[in-house]
Amino acid sequence: MALDNAVIVAYLLGMVAMGWWGMRRATTKSEYLVAGRRLGGPMYSGTMSAIVLGGASTVGGVGLGYKFGISGAWLVLAIGLGILLLSAAYARRIQRLKVYTVSDMLDIRYGGSSASVSGVVMWGYALMLTVTSLGASSTIFKVLFGFDRWSSILLAGGIVVLYSVLGGMWSISMTDIVQFVVKTVGILFLLLPFALIKAGGFDGMRERLDASFFDFTAIGGDTIVTYLVIYTLGLLIGQDIWQRVFTARSSSVATWGGITSGLYCVIYAFAGALIGMATKALYPNLPSRDDAFATAVENLLPMGVRGLVLAAALAALMSTSSGALIASSTVAANDIWPRLTRRVSDTKEDVHANRIFTLVLGVAAIVLAILIEGVIAALTVAYNLLVGGLLVAIVGGLIWKRGNRQGALASMVTGAITVVIVMFTAGLEANEVIYYGLGVSLVSYVVVSLLTPPTDKAVLDHWNRRVNGEVKEEVPA
Repeated sequence: MALDNAVIVAYLLGMVAMGWWGMRRATTKSEYLVAGRRLGGPMYSGTMSAIVLGGASTVGGVGLGYKFGISGAWLVLAIGLGILLLSAAYARRIQRLKVYTVSDMLDIRYGGSSASVSGVVMWGYALMLTVTSLGASSTIFKVLFGFDRWSSILLAGGIVVLYSVLGGMWSISMTDIVQFVVKTVGILFLLLPFALIKAGGFDGMRERLDASFFDFTAIGGDTIVTYLVIYTLGLLIGQDIWQRVFTARSSSVATWGGITSGLYCVIYAFAGALIGMATKALYPNLPSRDDAFATAVENLLPMGVRGLVLAAALAALMSTSSGALIASSTVAANDIWPRLTRRVSDTKEDVHANRIFTLVLGVAAIVLAILIEGVIAALTVAYNLLVGGLLVAIVGGLIWKRGNRQGALASMVTGAITVVIVMFTAGLEANEVIYYGLGVSLVSYVVVSLLTPPTDKAVLDHWNRRVNGEVKEEVPA
């Protein structure tokens, strides 16, 4: 274990060093929030893959494979499909907008401010996404150091908050590239082949597992559809995802780099499910499916290799949590706080304000991660709020000219309220939550938009110039 611990400690120290390096570059708001909009194809693709494949995709994905077999790949597969759809259909227009938040886009499209509603919903989503990844870290440190859950979350969360506060998106982008490489080597090239060999390959797993583990639909048709609705559609509109699109150097980078990332996610989905199946074949009576990943690492890998794979798991957790944290602080500092205080800051004060918000929200996320257990449940809550509250207003603004600000506000308010009510009555992980939320949101958007005057022509003309790349300046907070 000493060698494994040394690998992990070296990795964690490297993340802090990246934060210090990023602090020297993040001297303006653009550098801190969107890495100066300068990322090229390979770096953009790696950072996009790193943020979407976090704790729920790694620890949770293996856990689903442990419980359902190959059909457990559907959660991460839905995420990959979301990245593919976003990149192929919308990334060019998003990158050309030159904004900082999704609420900025809504303000340009509909005219007037909508951030008071959309900002709160997006902030809640990004914060819960941070909580999800930090909560999953407990399984890693439990194996390594024997820490209890809250101590593990404090350690992982403290490091994530530190490098995120110091360097913002530059630090996060650099750490994400390291984490992407470590994750690829650790999960795809080490844990997957070791697990399959120890389980006797597919023949060995067929002898020990029920036939349903090899059925691609065994997880249930309603669950598959729900994953596609929540995660595939959720990836189209998340602030953490859009903020990565904003970092792309050009619209072509945003498109092709994103498509490459989506294909990588598809591979990662099946790798996680297969690791979970192999673990089920070898250790069929684990108390919780979320223990499957840590059990596989602890029992199937030799010393040294085990440390690298655990570092890969930490990479997955930390990349998503840091990306979601900077998204949450960006929304708070740019969409919510200025409208509450009615203050406009200069560039240097904006960087300072974002660092403060990142620190405060990071501490809040650590506390919530200690209190909330279950990585899939927390992720589902985050995406229910996002998709049920904002999907219709955002996608409607991109594809339907008749949609207006009144309809957008009505859809966001009614959708978010419906999601919260149904989660309390039917349960956090109930499939019907998202359908009720989306249905109410869509009806409100269409009806209210048709009953109220259309968006002013000057607003639509300005919107069209932006999505066509004719307006180059950034939107100020």
